[in-house]
Amino acid sequence: MSAVRRLVVEADGGSRGNPGPAGYGAVVIDAATGETLAEAAEYIGVATNNVAEYRGLIAGLTAAKALFPDAGTTGPDLRVHVRMDSKLVVEQMSGRWKIKHPDMKPLAARAAAILPPSSVTYEWIPRAQNKHADRLANEAMDAGRDGRQWEAAASTAELDAPARTPLPDRGPPGDAAAGAAKARAALAAARGGTDAGTLFEVPTAEEAAPPSAEPVAPEPTAPEPTDVSAIAGAEAAAATASGSAATPAPQVGWAAAPDLGAPATFILLRHGETALTPEKRFSGSGGTDPELSGTGRDQAARAAAHFAALGTVQEIVSSPLRRCRETAAAVADRLGLEVRIDEGLRETDFGAWEGLTFGEVRERYGDDLTAWLADPDTAPTGGGESFTEVATRVAAARDRLTARYAGRTVLLVTHVTPIKTLVRLALEAPAQAMFRMELSAASISTVAYYGDGNASVRLLNDTSHLR
Repeated sequence: MSAVRRLVVEADGGSRGNPGPAGYGAVVIDAATGETLAEAAEYIGVATNNVAEYRGLIAGLTAAKALFPDAGTTGPDLRVHVRMDSKLVVEQMSGRWKIKHPDMKPLAARAAAILPPSSVTYEWIPRAQNKHADRLANEAMDAGRDGRQWEAAASTAELDAPARTPLPDRGPPGDAAAGAAKARAALAAARGGTDAGTLFEVPTAEEAAPPSAEPVAPEPTAPEPTDVSAIAGAEAAAATASGSAATPAPQVGWAAAPDLGAPATFILLRHGETALTPEKRFSGSGGTDPELSGTGRDQAARAAAHFAALGTVQEIVSSPLRRCRETAAAVADRLGLEVRIDEGLRETDFGAWEGLTFGEVRERYGDDLTAWLADPDTAPTGGGESFTEVATRVAAARDRLTARYAGRTVLLVTHVTPIKTLVRLALEAPAQAMFRMELSAASISTVAYYGDGNASVRLLNDTSHLR
């Protein structure tokens, strides 16, 4: 009869806004001694409480398996007891509540695939008994707020946690240092996509479904907003006891970026409405430079309240045009930040088309408009800028700002063409993609720029803060 190794995983996640800036924490504990074997924590961007809680569970189970990768084969059988203060996660993973929300299903499936379901049990505990994981989650959110990554070496979460009582007759404690090293190596491999398939393999529907003999209680019906960035990528960011981790080669794709430090995150805010906006008139940098309308000022105030609630914006950079400066000032006054001006963020110069509607331009300059729509090198009538010229200018501003604000979250208050250009360049899409994006007044889009040159589009044309 093989030996049994028993571990306890305590996990938690939180969101300052729900959805809002979110992070998770998890700790793996030797059940026999109460000794901490591994810790994990990560800031995951804007997400809900439940997404963050599931991410904490996944990180904790991943770290537990990494400590004993040969469990159940050449090594001892592994039994993991998960303790969380999330009733939702505990009941869903125990099979007593159905998982209805689409955001929760892939997370639950990933958690269920890490270890055999028969080797994992779940227990709900009061929040006061989950202080270690809770503290880790808050450390991660604090790090994200400051534009940093959570570091295990700087963590004081264990010092703040209450003393644990070991469970008797559970076998020897083992080598915690060696175990933590195994966890680091295995989780770093998971980040780089090597030898990690079993850690994140998604089970079939039959494997993930709860046993039919168990009663299924109704699931709470509170809505869970979607956050695509919160469910993508490996969970390896912080399972180390020393704070060090291997850096894999850069990868391309929708999975998590390599560990190149925190990205420069650009939150792209289109300015609020002017009198020309609802009339859909060309309004670039060669026209009258209109001010915000009453509606535009209200939109700017709503955006300011939104960013104040998030608490993630660290810098503000604006186009020099008045409508952007007024929008940026509303946010800056609310956040207590200064506004920097960057000429590269100004709108296209639309030449003779400034102030005209699309129909008026079609009527007066039909051939020029047709050529402009077909060729990004063609400028508007009367010496305006082509999309190619704008892209060159915007790319230079992007490079300048990413270098200056590496690892920080920056609000760029700008216009339709610069925002579409930044998104298009991040996606490596052709210039014609510019005509296939919708950007509402005061909408929010987000692009993150990593140290290896890769970019990730995280949000496009979000107007939920205006409702």
